[in-house]
Amino acid sequence: MRVFGQALGLALVGAMGLVLACGAPARAGEPLAVQIAARPDAAPTAAPSASAPSEDAGRAVAPGPAVATDARLAGDAQRTRLVIDLSRPVEFRAFTLANPYRVILDLPEVRFAFDASKGQTKRGLVNAYRYGDFAPGKARVVVDLAEPVTIDKAFVLEAVDNQPARLVLDLVKTDAANFTSTVATAAEARGAPPDIAHVETPADGDTRPVICLDPGHGGIDSGTTGASAFAEKNIVLDVALALRDKLEASGKYRVVMTRSTDTFIPLGERVRIARANRAALFVSIHADALARNDGQARGASVYTLSETASDAEAAQVAEMENKADLIAGVDLSEESNEVAGILFDLAQRETKNFSALFARTLVGAMKGAGRIHKKPLKSAGFRVLKAHDVPSVLVELGYMSSREDLKLMTSDAWRDKVTDAMQSAIADFFATRVAGGIAAPAPLATGSVPR
Repeated sequence: MRVFGQALGLALVGAMGLVLACGAPARAGEPLAVQIAARPDAAPTAAPSASAPSEDAGRAVAPGPAVATDARLAGDAQRTRLVIDLSRPVEFRAFTLANPYRVILDLPEVRFAFDASKGQTKRGLVNAYRYGDFAPGKARVVVDLAEPVTIDKAFVLEAVDNQPARLVLDLVKTDAANFTSTVATAAEARGAPPDIAHVETPADGDTRPVICLDPGHGGIDSGTTGASAFAEKNIVLDVALALRDKLEASGKYRVVMTRSTDTFIPLGERVRIARANRAALFVSIHADALARNDGQARGASVYTLSETASDAEAAQVAEMENKADLIAGVDLSEESNEVAGILFDLAQRETKNFSALFARTLVGAMKGAGRIHKKPLKSAGFRVLKAHDVPSVLVELGYMSSREDLKLMTSDAWRDKVTDAMQSAIADFFATRVAGGIAAPAPLATGSVPR
């Protein structure tokens, strides 16, 4: 279902009361109804999506992404409005998702030029909102809700009288049953699949092992944050890119990245990238954090897959990482296994053994590069480690909640040392397998079910 904002936008451009209302949040005690009174005849729309084509289709559009220059909330616990100032009008889609209650705005590529702290503002029906890249050429805004809502209106206003173009989202309180009736299906929420196949065709006769590097988070999902607003997604991407360059320079491996830019990649897609490229090793790179009252911890850890976490802390870390898709707005349900039966069990058992071998090798190498956690080898149910035929580990480089660890993780010298250690561990891992006559397990054909 779609709500096209052109008619609303044209009708409302001349209504200066609404334009002025969009320019500043409501004053304390001022009802939001005053702010939307410029369109008193507008009936609430049940449609969970919206788009706003330009008033003048023939008008030249400035190259590059639109720029979001400001955002603000207005209203109360009955009606709440989110306004985003834009350098030009954009088309967008709005829909709701449950568990937890959220409103999602999907936009074309947008550069967000205002302080991320604005999104932590709580007002009326909105607990917070976050924004960022969702896929190549796509941006997303996720609005976390305090209560169930109906999308009353969603439209874009053209720039007028020295005022910027504005995206306006009006939310009205409703009950859980009504909210559920408007929630997008999984297919609707996904929309068009992002163009991130990441399948690289090797040159004829190239038998070098493929290593898939997976910098965690990205785009709208910033991961954990440390002092001075350092974001996990940036720290781990820098490490992954440095490691890629060293591995490629050695000439011994082909390297595939799940992401090489600040883009959101769903957890399931990261696994598919590794399998599609027949990876011989998958290394997911993250940085940990503890809640403010959970004590102090430092050092790197290496995780392998387990259906039950090795300790309470490991379970907590896995739960946080597995929520990455929720943070980005879409809860991708767990997919069924591609293969079953004895061959699947054998492949998975062999893969777990290889994963454990590499984890031990990596911990040993990293001891000389920096601080290691007091219990560095852990296991937990990370979704990103669930490729049954690709040896996989998840590396937590350190704790964003530790000033000492954060200082290291943002240091060029530390990054050089830790990537040297990781490269050394990878070389030792493959040397051990070759010396022992052990080949990488070849992925079984997608969809094949042994009888």
